[in-house]
Amino acid sequence: MQKVLIIINDAPYGTEKAYNALRIATTLLKEHCSAVKVTVFLMADAVYCGLPGQTTPNGFYNIERMMQSIIKRGAVVKSCGGCSEARGIVQLKFISGVELSNMKEFAQLTMDSDKVLTF
Repeated sequence: MQKVLIIINDAPYGTEKAYNALRIATTLLKEHCSAVKVTVFLMADAVYCGLPGQTTPNGFYNIERMMQSIIKRGAVVKSCGGCSEARGIVQLKFISGVELSNMKEFAQLTMDSDKVLTF
């Protein structure tokens, strides 16, 4: 089984980096579900991707729904604890399945991965 680590650095909206990262995660999980383990690590402003209650206009992508979909399909989603603390959101409720993490775990995930994609 291939282990793919997807690192997102940008906020959920404003650029399409989080959107594109979650699109590839979704496609990997749909097309290669038995051959891949996907982990998404949220860093910097991407920690906001893990917050619930995102409201977007009809026809516009919604990062919260995309995140819930990949978690339901078996992806592991980690949010950088230091980045969350720096932004004052560490005490907020995250989307179910999004877990706070740290640099030590991030380093281990990187070492254990066969492929690392950054957005």
